[in-house]
Amino acid sequence: MRTYLVASALPVAALLTGCPMPETPLARAQQTVQEFNVDSRFGRSELLIEHVAPDARDKFVLQHRGWGASVRVADVEIDGMRPHGDHDVDVLVRVAWYRPEDQLLRSTTLRQSWRDRPGGWKLVDEQRVDGEAGLLGEPVLYEAPAAHPPARFPTVRLTGDPEPGTEPASD
Repeated sequence: MRTYLVASALPVAALLTGCPMPETPLARAQQTVQEFNVDSRFGRSELLIEHVAPDARDKFVLQHRGWGASVRVADVEIDGMRPHGDHDVDVLVRVAWYRPEDQLLRSTTLRQSWRDRPGGWKLVDEQRVDGEAGLLGEPVLYEAPAAHPPARFPTVRLTGDPEPGTEPASD
């Protein structure tokens, strides 16, 4: 009897392991969002545009035109997903970025709105919800620091005489 149970359980176990559950719409959304944001991190714009809804592409291209040139993305992290049913998802994405001319690391949180459409999940909107402005092409006024002449200290000669044209230090 025992061998009969083992013999009948083996084919059932093989069938169960060979038939994975179909992927849910939200699992597909999560995979698409991760791929999209990794591609944005590495500047693969030709792959990004495939995941943007046709009616949102012009705005997306306008917002991201500086990426890779005036804006460099250092890191992208998905902070969370909020589903609205099975076919709409809002995703919070934290982006660490910098401008090459100042090398100051900045952080901006974006809300990406995704919708399940024929052909897969598509980005329908993206907006800044927190952090530094300028990542999505927003106009930013930069104030240059005041120009100071380079610091120059009087040259002291071994003879004790100051450099010509400088005042001797008073004690």
